[in-house]
Amino acid sequence: MTQPFTLAVCAEMVFCSLPMAERIKRITELGFSVEIWDWTKHDIDMLEQSGATFSSMTGYVTGALADDAGADELIETAKKSIPVAKRIGCPRLNLHGTGLDGQGLPIKKSEAVTGEMWLKAQDTLNRIADLGEQEGVTFILENLNTAVDHPKTPFAKAADTIALVAAVDRPSLKLNLDLYHAQIGEGNLIELCEQALPYLGEIQVADVPGRKEPGTGEINYPAVAKALDEMGYRGTVGMEAWASGNDELALQRFREAFTV
Repeated sequence: MTQPFTLAVCAEMVFCSLPMAERIKRITELGFSVEIWDWTKHDIDMLEQSGATFSSMTGYVTGALADDAGADELIETAKKSIPVAKRIGCPRLNLHGTGLDGQGLPIKKSEAVTGEMWLKAQDTLNRIADLGEQEGVTFILENLNTAVDHPKTPFAKAADTIALVAAVDRPSLKLNLDLYHAQIGEGNLIELCEQALPYLGEIQVADVPGRKEPGTGEINYPAVAKALDEMGYRGTVGMEAWASGNDELALQRFREAFTV
């Protein structure tokens, strides 16, 4: 058995009874990299001094892809996020189709995505790619689901994020392919991974239903891991999931699912 992937764990979703510094310490001691969400809610000095290896963080504070004001706001807050990422050594900065509120709901809801919105989103992501190239960081665009967690979010499906990243086609913009969201919105996960492979910056996982660790729901993650290994994927797999019970057991299940 081998471990071909770098495994990371979202500190926002496990060991939730502990302060963030203790969560990061526990995740690191168990041999995982660490992912965080909104950096403005964290003590950056603590993150920098934690000794953790950070995998990804939210790469903007506010903004959106598909309108002029939102795009300018996204670029400006992405610029503010980059120095934080560099301080903590975080290589990937995560983006969404639009800014999300504290409940994960879109700040600017979209009933439908127009052709004009597609063109504006592509233009915005080209500007983001310019910024990434200038600063030596990689932005990653995450797919979401609209049925359960993020209703009326534009560019939510994996098919949308793959199309946008492929249209920009630059090394400083990659995909964050979230298989939990994709299972709810699209399914067919192994073929989706094959389609996304040229553009992958990271993969995130949780099981369906419930958004808990692999092995608690309907997704055959060992089969997904085997397929990813056979495709030659050697990047990061991040568990962005709640623990179904004991946190350490949840992380153990995650590791076992992605050991091939």
